[in-house]
Amino acid sequence: MKTDKDNRNRRLDIALGLGILAFLVVPWYRIEGGFLAFGWLSGFPGEAPVSPGLLQILLHGRWWLAVAALMLAVAGIARFTPDPRMRGALLVASGAIGTVFLTLQGLAIGYSGWSWTISETLFGAMSDGQPSMGAGAMLSALVFVLLFSFGLAERGAMKGDAFVVASIALLVFLVAIFVFYPVGSMLVGAFQDFDGSLNPDGFTRNIQDPAIWSLGCVVGGERCGVAWRTLFLAIMTAGGSTIMGLAFALVATRTRFPFKKGLRLLTVLPIITPPFVIGLALTLLFGRAGVVTEALSSLFGIEPGRWLYGMTGIWIAQVLSFTPISFLVLIGVVEGVSPSMEEASQTLRADRWRTFWRVSLPLMKPGIANAFLIGFIESMADFGNPLVLGGSHGVLSTEIFFAVVGSQNDPSRAAVLAIILLCFTLTAFLAQRYWLSGKNFATVTGKGDSGSHIALPKSISIGVHALVVPWMVFTIVIYGMILFGGFVKTWGLDNSLTLDHYARAFSIELRDGVIAWTGVAWNSFWTTMEIALISAPLTAAVGLLTAYIIVRQKFVGRNVFEFALMMSFAIPGTVIGISYIMAFNLPPLEMTGTALILIACFVFRNMPVGVRGGVAAMSQLDKSLDEASLTLRATSFRTVRKVILPLLRPAITAALVYSFVRAITSISAVIFLVSAEYNMATSYIVGLVENGEYGVAIAYSSMLIVVMIVVIAGFQLLVGERRLRRENRVAGLGPAPSSLLVQEKTA
Repeated sequence: MKTDKDNRNRRLDIALGLGILAFLVVPWYRIEGGFLAFGWLSGFPGEAPVSPGLLQILLHGRWWLAVAALMLAVAGIARFTPDPRMRGALLVASGAIGTVFLTLQGLAIGYSGWSWTISETLFGAMSDGQPSMGAGAMLSALVFVLLFSFGLAERGAMKGDAFVVASIALLVFLVAIFVFYPVGSMLVGAFQDFDGSLNPDGFTRNIQDPAIWSLGCVVGGERCGVAWRTLFLAIMTAGGSTIMGLAFALVATRTRFPFKKGLRLLTVLPIITPPFVIGLALTLLFGRAGVVTEALSSLFGIEPGRWLYGMTGIWIAQVLSFTPISFLVLIGVVEGVSPSMEEASQTLRADRWRTFWRVSLPLMKPGIANAFLIGFIESMADFGNPLVLGGSHGVLSTEIFFAVVGSQNDPSRAAVLAIILLCFTLTAFLAQRYWLSGKNFATVTGKGDSGSHIALPKSISIGVHALVVPWMVFTIVIYGMILFGGFVKTWGLDNSLTLDHYARAFSIELRDGVIAWTGVAWNSFWTTMEIALISAPLTAAVGLLTAYIIVRQKFVGRNVFEFALMMSFAIPGTVIGISYIMAFNLPPLEMTGTALILIACFVFRNMPVGVRGGVAAMSQLDKSLDEASLTLRATSFRTVRKVILPLLRPAITAALVYSFVRAITSISAVIFLVSAEYNMATSYIVGLVENGEYGVAIAYSSMLIVVMIVVIAGFQLLVGERRLRRENRVAGLGPAPSSLLVQEKTA
């Protein structure tokens, strides 16, 4: 039987083995053309670009890497140190010094030498620099983080649980690299010139630009500055989507509306729709050559206008796009209001209106605040709808894009605009947390609650139906336009039916017995599927692991840890995109134009949703389940794998579905990160729209919607589902010990 000492030695041997592999076998620096292409084998190990770390030190003059090798040797000495305290101290020291040193040397030494003036002053001029960190350097950094974690565990941190300590350390390390480092690089970029030198003049010039802060719309001028225009639009969109989402949730749970299943389907469709497709559909309806516009012109002689191309059109498109998200947030909150509390209110002779206003609605405040925050951030980050419908009324996201890829080519201006956008979203995030802090909205007592919710007051019922029914009709018309638009030759000019757009996008030929994907959309389609299917499980894994640590573990700084992770949710996709470009376009980590940068963006952009879903689901699991497993001498890793994960099927499915859908439909960050080799579907469709190929764009979007529905159903079947039902009694033997009985369905 293996002892605890044997387990400690085994995991340390694995880490040291990986460290030796990183220094002796794997190329240290980034390989042009990709590590997995294995083209570097022809020059390995002697040529400088592909040499491992040890040969970089001995043959190619990269003497500074000897410090990292020395720290690995110290960890090797610790392996044979009998004193546990000394062994733990050596591992902590070697891991911490190795991690910090690799980070500092990567930042301080660039292609041509020292990146910092202070380094040249201290150590003298450097004749040659170094490329970006590659597989060997990144593997060694991972090893040093593990060594640091194992040392802390051996010194008693988290009761000596190495799995928990290593999980916390790795999450902090990864979030620092892929969230805070890019944002910090963006902040620094606002004060830099084109050549990278420090020049605060660009920041001063841009931050004082009247085009950003003008209040002309208030004092009677032509238009507001782009910052205020974006802020007003976000507030209006958040308010509109929250009100609509609450109306849908009330209709779905508190009324006898006959088309509830259809309502739920219609609320899901915009979520799996590429973000600018609704803008295209609105153009087909209300544009200058739109169906409604031409009908009004022929029937009433109303001259076609351009009212759609501006703030009004963007607002309509955004409310249509983000209302489903508000609905999904609020329906659980509306259902979670305890019927017994409403019944108690009526027992005290309060009418339905007073009960709803004083009891039900206040208990929905957290969900309403979350829905408003999500709508606000989504509007701030939205890129597709403003690009299609904005016209000359740009918002911060589109202005950032044109500052990078347009004729301006002003990275400093893009960074300043991104900072303003980030300030708006973080302020909303902090305001929401402050408003909800110290308030208790709990209604779950652990007792069975078999009552039914009271009916809505008549006036509210009429109001929510007046909102929901027209929206359903409008949504059906919108998606009818999307479907029909892919089969029309030239919208507004030649409305004859055709399959040419689908044939151009997705044609297939059989050449010499081999399938040839000849359609123009296949390349981006397969790239999108590959990256989405890789990033979705990673996002779910990182999110659920983080949720396990937050809910099940107690450690110093846990609240700060949770806040830092959730703060990444408040960073708009546009800011993430521009910050990734500024951070990962140069050493120490150069990932621009690769699939890795897209995967990292999706994982850490969508991770907070997986975290919140995992926290909510894991909070419902009794801790005695974990304790029973640990009592039977199972490790934390085995407990998570065998006990907790099977009970988290709904949360796993939600995280997989959300991350997969967002990887396909995201545009605000992706538009900055795609390349010719890795061109995602949304950016490809934007190119089609800019070229006026609306039919092909709509055909491609329709295909993506169908594929997402199929893959989502596949995730559901693979993971399985856990169903909860309420019962008052068990087989007539009296009250059930719990009002929630679990039925599990597995694939």
